[in-house]
Amino acid sequence: MTLHYSGHLYFRHRLVLAILSGKPIKIDKIRPGDKNPGLRDYEVGLLRLIEKVTNGTVIEISLTGTAILLKPGIISGGPVAYECPSSRSVGYFLEPIIMLAPFSKKPLALTLRGITTDDKDLSVDLIRTVTLPHLEPFGISDKLELKIKKRGSPPLGGGEVLFLCPIVKQVKTLNFVDPGKIKRIRGIAHAVRVSPQFSNRMIEAARSVLNRYIPDIYLYSDVYKGEESGKSPGYALSLVAESTTSALHCAEAVSQPGIAPEDIALHATRSLLTEVERGGCVDQKHQSLVLLMMVLGSEDVGRCRMAEPTERTVQFLRDVRDAFGTSFKIVPVDTSDQSPQLLYSCYGVGYVNTNRTLA
Repeated sequence: MTLHYSGHLYFRHRLVLAILSGKPIKIDKIRPGDKNPGLRDYEVGLLRLIEKVTNGTVIEISLTGTAILLKPGIISGGPVAYECPSSRSVGYFLEPIIMLAPFSKKPLALTLRGITTDDKDLSVDLIRTVTLPHLEPFGISDKLELKIKKRGSPPLGGGEVLFLCPIVKQVKTLNFVDPGKIKRIRGIAHAVRVSPQFSNRMIEAARSVLNRYIPDIYLYSDVYKGEESGKSPGYALSLVAESTTSALHCAEAVSQPGIAPEDIALHATRSLLTEVERGGCVDQKHQSLVLLMMVLGSEDVGRCRMAEPTERTVQFLRDVRDAFGTSFKIVPVDTSDQSPQLLYSCYGVGYVNTNRTLA
């Protein structure tokens, strides 16, 4: 049975679902009316990366680039190096790979070069401090790490990260319904190829807002010099709030021309507070990752409490139903807060990593 979709949206998670479920996928009508129709360079880049990480995957792209057919092979893992196109940051490529990597044949050691932080995708800081810890409750934590070797700001990039991921036989069932209370806030401010004073100014501004709420705040100024700081100037602030039950909420803001570092910091801080207000155990940027791992969990009911689904999550749940035949039961949780929260529960498909080398 081939999965069949139209349009360029949700391209990444559809490829991931096809590879994990082992079903061929056909995506057509990719930007047909655009003056530059077909796949963009970063989408082709993602297909190339998938080809490197897997073995036996057949990818056919139509002549105009408006349709693709992908027949999934096995996820092979091992050491892989890839140069990302400069139109999207490394985070764009890492997110789908993080979903695939635990189910590969050999542990993945992926080196990605390119832009490490931009305003479209998750930055490498957030992937390191938030995305990877989200895999821990599923039993994927040993030797799971992301090393930021060089930073790279847009437009030229020049950053480099190393992603190491262990393999698992099966994913544990998640039961995460108590969001707890926020107990600490951590953050990383980095500035490359600009005055190092910029990161201090961002930290001061962020503190001025956050100190009203909680005393335990530690904002770290990350300094990269010379070769390690990439090819273009830029700075950014990423913030993570952690609760007593280790639920994580994150936000970030990236430098923009003509805007003072203080305003960037305030923007990041306000989006963090908005994210915390939405509540739940998982923030909106990571809903689909957690829901996917719940679907792949062992044959038992997994439960997780989250804020309302974003449009992307809603579409993800529909696509999961096509790929794995699993649908979620979503019920509102009675909370004293104003923000509505939902309890997502599903019955895992008991996905077993058949690719791994039998020890």
